[in-house]
Amino acid sequence: MPDVNFSQLLQQSKVDQILQLAAINAELEAMTAQQRVAWALEHLPGQFALASSFGIQSAVMLHLVTQVQPSIPVIVTDTGYLFPETYQFIDSLTKQLNLNLHVYRAEQSAAWQEARFGQLWTQGLEGIKQYNRINKVEPMRRALDELQVSSWFSGLRREQSDTRASLPVLAIQNGLFKFLPLIDWTNQDIEQYLSAHQLPYHPLKAEGTYQ
Repeated sequence: MPDVNFSQLLQQSKVDQILQLAAINAELEAMTAQQRVAWALEHLPGQFALASSFGIQSAVMLHLVTQVQPSIPVIVTDTGYLFPETYQFIDSLTKQLNLNLHVYRAEQSAAWQEARFGQLWTQGLEGIKQYNRINKVEPMRRALDELQVSSWFSGLRREQSDTRASLPVLAIQNGLFKFLPLIDWTNQDIEQYLSAHQLPYHPLKAEGTYQ
């Protein structure tokens, strides 16, 4: 692994960051997810956090990281439009894994947003972008700022979509380190981990329904 001062890396030029991250990611690609998490907690700077949607397979990432750092802040952005089963799933996993949960929401309630803007998600691409800015992007930025996070974990995987197919394990995003230890996992890997550790899927998976 290259010898890198990660705090200084944030201050370097974009070109230097790209070159150094490429070398680091080449090493990280050869590691297991568990090894990646341990490496990140040892080498990346500052306060850590884990962002979770509490989606269908979220128990894997939550379990993987909290087995190494039980007290890590877990951030969830509550849009106000989650299914009741999702709130129940959040409560259940928080209790099962003893999560240090931090819930963030938009400054305007869902009802107030609809009164002002209508149902943004029905208003084409621009409406969806505005909905995401209000309910996901801004609350997440506020969470990272208030919790003074320098490095954060996410459970994104390349297999999930074409837009994620080329994501690296480690990246710099908005001046913070973003770390994706499950990036190369397949659905089969997820299923095996859930089974091995007796972890649940989201309850709506069986119904084929999810927001």
